[in-house]
Amino acid sequence: MNKSTQFEDIQVNIKIILAGLWTSVTLCYLYGDYFELYAPGKAQGLVDGHNLLNSPLNLLMAAVVLAIPAVMVFLSLILKPVINRILNIVFGIFFTVVMLLIGISSFSEWYLFYVFLAAVECMITILIVVYAWKWKRV
Repeated sequence: MNKSTQFEDIQVNIKIILAGLWTSVTLCYLYGDYFELYAPGKAQGLVDGHNLLNSPLNLLMAAVVLAIPAVMVFLSLILKPVINRILNIVFGIFFTVVMLLIGISSFSEWYLFYVFLAAVECMITILIVVYAWKWKRV
């Protein structure tokens, strides 16, 4: 084969792959929450206080849950392999289940974008679990 048509293919470290996947899923979560603001009645519910995050405790719980994927970007890069693998599997499964439930319960005309993003997020978190599960041993 002609060398000018070949491209360098470097094996990417598993930690970088996991960090990239957590980054991708975090961005999808942010897009979904942002796009939801355009659904009819959502902005008014925020003003009136008729929403899921209508108390300090609910806001704190949401912040804790949504901080996990963002922090996993960094933790995937720095943690030792054993704990890294365990956390990626556990949180990957957790967020897959959460997004499956959200996707199923969001099925309506104005929330099809949410269902789509939930499906994408499930695929990403399943990939996180698969990559962590297949982490090569030395």
